[in-house]
Amino acid sequence: MSQSRELYDAVLNGNAKKAHEATQAALEAGFAPMTLITESMVPAMDEVGRLFEAEEYFVPELLLAGRAMRSAMELLRPLLATAGEKMSVKVIIGTVKGDLHDIGKNIVASMLEGSGFEVVDLGSDVAPERFVAAVEEYKPQFVCMSALLTVTIPAMKTTIDALNAAGLRTRVKVLVGGAPVTPRYAREIGADGYSESASGAVTLVRRMVAIA
Repeated sequence: MSQSRELYDAVLNGNAKKAHEATQAALEAGFAPMTLITESMVPAMDEVGRLFEAEEYFVPELLLAGRAMRSAMELLRPLLATAGEKMSVKVIIGTVKGDLHDIGKNIVASMLEGSGFEVVDLGSDVAPERFVAAVEEYKPQFVCMSALLTVTIPAMKTTIDALNAAGLRTRVKVLVGGAPVTPRYAREIGADGYSESASGAVTLVRRMVAIA
């Protein structure tokens, strides 16, 4: 079995140790970092998303796959930076102010990164000012916000208003999601998109990138 196939299987099966070892072996065998991302990790995370949608994988499997993917990326990021290569699209993600729940956000972040996007994870309980500062610093194409509590979803609108006030709103696409969020609410607050699942969020970003 080739090292690229071993990396694919390690990510798919959520084995972080094997993902790290397979990545190291593939690099030593001459595989280019970006090749490993596009030909092994992206397809593996796509399959993880498919299995989750088919209810063959559940949240623990998603988290393990994300951890395996990050283990591989620890080796690849420095090499990409040295080579001057960049991920195609940059995404900032965070759970909104007042909300400490981050499992859903973590899954989306992992699947986005595993799908070839550069992800800046701001964590949970992220104030509008931090989103604004991150947009100014990292210059992303997308801002993704998550909320699990009904009482915290108004922070999504507050954040969008803050981006508008800072003159940054037109520079980014804002995507929202989380249990209490609905497509109608997303439209009402001026978000550019909504997804009810992690794999759906990845599909949405891909579709919007293709349109752009």
